[in-house]
Amino acid sequence: MNPRALRFAGPAILVGAGLVALLLGLAYGGGAAPLVIGDPGPVVRWLLPVAELTVNLSAALLVGSLVLALFSLVAGSKEFDFALDAASAGAAILTVASALTGYLTFLKVLGATPSADAAFGEQLGRFLVDTDPGRAWLMTTVAGAVLTVLAFAVRGWLATLLVALLAIASMVPMATAGHTGSEANHNIAVTSLALHIIAAAAWLGGLMMLLLLRPLLSRDRLAAVLQRYSSIALAAFVVVTLSGIARATVGILSFQNLFSAYGALLMVKVVALLAMGVLGAFYRRRLIAGIRDTAIAARFWTLVVLEVVFMGIASGAAVALSLTPPPVDTTLPLDQTPAEVLTGSPLPPELTVGRFFTTWDVDLVWAFAAGFGLFFYLAGVRRLRRRGDTWPLGRTVLWVAGLLLLVYVTCGPVNAYQDYLFSMHMTAHMLLSMAIPMCLVFGAPVTLASRAIRKRDDGTRGGREWILWAVHSPYAKVITHPLVAAALFIVSLWAFYYTDLFRWTLYEHLGHEWMVVHFLTVGYLFVLSLAGIDPVPYRLPHAGRLLTLIGIMAMHAFFGIAIMMASGLFVAEWFGSMGRTWGLDPLADQYTGGGIAWSIGEIPTLILAIVVAVQWSRSDERRQRSTDRHADRSGDAELEAYNARLAAIAERDARREAAR
Repeated sequence: MNPRALRFAGPAILVGAGLVALLLGLAYGGGAAPLVIGDPGPVVRWLLPVAELTVNLSAALLVGSLVLALFSLVAGSKEFDFALDAASAGAAILTVASALTGYLTFLKVLGATPSADAAFGEQLGRFLVDTDPGRAWLMTTVAGAVLTVLAFAVRGWLATLLVALLAIASMVPMATAGHTGSEANHNIAVTSLALHIIAAAAWLGGLMMLLLLRPLLSRDRLAAVLQRYSSIALAAFVVVTLSGIARATVGILSFQNLFSAYGALLMVKVVALLAMGVLGAFYRRRLIAGIRDTAIAARFWTLVVLEVVFMGIASGAAVALSLTPPPVDTTLPLDQTPAEVLTGSPLPPELTVGRFFTTWDVDLVWAFAAGFGLFFYLAGVRRLRRRGDTWPLGRTVLWVAGLLLLVYVTCGPVNAYQDYLFSMHMTAHMLLSMAIPMCLVFGAPVTLASRAIRKRDDGTRGGREWILWAVHSPYAKVITHPLVAAALFIVSLWAFYYTDLFRWTLYEHLGHEWMVVHFLTVGYLFVLSLAGIDPVPYRLPHAGRLLTLIGIMAMHAFFGIAIMMASGLFVAEWFGSMGRTWGLDPLADQYTGGGIAWSIGEIPTLILAIVVAVQWSRSDERRQRSTDRHADRSGDAELEAYNARLAAIAERDARREAAR
């Protein structure tokens, strides 16, 4: 197919396949069936899914264009500017579609009749401000409008990166706009759906962008862009698949439910995604390298069109699935326990020694982060060894240990019980901010990345370029300064528990995720600035590092004692209202948490002090060996010159004494 014809035919095929799959899915699954009470009418019932499909496709164009530009194109080039223009167009469509979706959702949820009077407008305003679906679509609409302007206005690397991060963040409210918010496994449902939406947007949007960019790229340039896109698509496929499985498990629960209408639509989506994965793997391994050949190029673009069809089917089926009632009742019961009211999940059984090894409460965000961290690190080590370079085994062991400990904290018993026991929350804090960062820092990931990732010489930025840019940016120079890192570490410790930040992380899952990111980041920066292997702009002398550690240990101990001496509960309406009948009472458990901060929390700091002392000793030894080697090379010339100078002074003094 002619490149320019495919530029227009590709999106048309995608939209057409999506609409057909959506309408068939709605008809089969009953997603647009009349409501028993407060039916809004056929226009709302059928137009709302179409608006949601438009939201998904426009969001994909927005995110995919930005991601492809950042990792595959040259800033300032014609194709880079075109990608940003396409992202701006996607954001504009997203704005309109999100506003329409929010309005139609209002009509469907409340059964309101459109009117021009003030009462209708007031009711719509309350819906947008006071309800979760209303706020979600309002935030998406506002974000879309802002991104429309920003994507059109920016052209540099840093500005485009910031816009891309904002675009990815704007996908999160969409995950809370469906019926996931009232489900019993709310956190799993929302997290898995958010990851699913973001990864699918990068995958689908990147492919749309390739179709649009094809006429602008030479065959040599096209081959490089396709190779880089296929890497992005592979990572997105893994996330889409695993997050989709997690999300489907919430609505299916048993094998028999796969034979329901919900299960049938789910299987259609799964088959479409698997077909896309197979096609992607085939042309990644067989066709991209030979894209310069006309015959191979024709086969490649034929497969791409087929993949676009499957993408449309998956997109339409996904929207129909979101509107189809699941075969099991996943909503929270009316007679909820206090723990269910607060956390959305039943109170877990008593924490025993055995449950420290058998309890799991998976947080998909950190499961994926740890999984990708392990894969890329081990792949880097393997690449170094294949070309004959060495990499210390101890660094690999520490990196793996750090990520496994991260999984244990964020997906295991610590995560399962930290909402119910303050002591477990403090355990999570100490491990996230101290033990895990120590392991990760001594794994030296930046040094490994700079050696293992291939350097690009065509003006684009890959993983190596972005990592080194981040390390050497002015912002990094500030936050990696030892005094700044130490201040962030200790000030955030007090500010978190003695402000409403702690309360926010308990009530909002987004706050919980921020907490994990924050603790890991400040702990990593603190350890890196004092004893890290990776380069930083400035480190204190070893004596200054030890003094800093002593000061941190003292303030950390005082923090733990302050918690132990507290006469009231932190967030009393939360920890004091769980209805626990097992374990210590809330105040005694909080006292235990303070003891953990004081005693166990000091162990990593003590280890870090020992590491700094050992580094100091080795630094002196290296300096002495360097001095000795210099003396060996110069034949002790400096010492001989010094002795000759002393002899000359002595001879001069002797002559002066004789002259008297």
